[in-house]
Amino acid sequence: MAADGGTRGMRHCETTALGVLLRHQGIGLSEPMLFGLGSGLSFLYWDSKAMGFPFLAGRVRPFDLTRNLATALDLQLQVLETTSPRKAWANVAAPLDAGHPVGLQLDSYHLDYFTSSVHFGGHIVAMTGYDDHDAHLVDTDQQGGAVTTSRTSLARARAARGPMSARHRSFTLTVPSDPPDPHERITPAITACADAFLHPPIANLGHRGIAKAGKRVRTWLQRTDAPERDLPQAALLMEKAGTGGALFRNLYRDFLAECTLLLDSSHLRTGHGLYAEAATLWTETAALIDRAGISGDARYLEQAGNILDDLSRLEREAMQALSHLNTRSNRPGPTRRT
Repeated sequence: MAADGGTRGMRHCETTALGVLLRHQGIGLSEPMLFGLGSGLSFLYWDSKAMGFPFLAGRVRPFDLTRNLATALDLQLQVLETTSPRKAWANVAAPLDAGHPVGLQLDSYHLDYFTSSVHFGGHIVAMTGYDDHDAHLVDTDQQGGAVTTSRTSLARARAARGPMSARHRSFTLTVPSDPPDPHERITPAITACADAFLHPPIANLGHRGIAKAGKRVRTWLQRTDAPERDLPQAALLMEKAGTGGALFRNLYRDFLAECTLLLDSSHLRTGHGLYAEAATLWTETAALIDRAGISGDARYLEQAGNILDDLSRLEREAMQALSHLNTRSNRPGPTRRT
């Protein structure tokens, strides 16, 4: 059975899946617009005694972007979870048999085609069809776009437990009969993202989390017995692990650039300019972390820490500007559909 939702992979897994589900219903938005309308940008410095090495996250938690986007666009989001593998398959087969693609949250480690051997229970794909032996999925462009995995491997991936995993989660989106203009929902999506970033509940999040990372990254050579493995891996995750580069800052920069064509706002232009600068600095930070791991030279981590200090201030300034967006002060720019 198969559903036609478009098989184009993008840079990030969750926006790729959302794009498939929405294109199936006639809504075609760019990946940056999907990410931005879902208030997807964030930051988390994550470390604990149980972890082998710290993790830098640049977006909201898995599936929060989907929930945010559904709220922003008045979409009906149906989410099903179960502990039963049999019922989990039925939850997916029913909409597919009716011709509708389905989103899945699973552990990418078990997928036949996946290029990384790292467990990640927050991976999201779109499922577009199946036969007696295989499941047909759409993943990121990096993972091959339209791909196939065995139904056995898919079952293992959906049943996996661990950090960020869900109980055989599947979901569908339904567009209302009179959908809102996505461009009218830009301002609240941006200000919600800015508010969360500027006022994090704990010091590991938002601009405070970036400042904390600036302090902690300087000690990373002492944090691991295998810096030549762990530091380059951390840098790789920042640039290549479905982030779109620069720990999702490239995606948010491009979202803001698209918004400047739709809204005439000095606050928006300021935020875009600052995030363009931030994206470059994040890529530079990843490169310094990589060099530190390969060389064992702590001076590279000192440089990375200094840049992260600058990034904490830079992104705080950007979000402060964006937080001042409001519908009364924004004049529409040239109309352009994405």
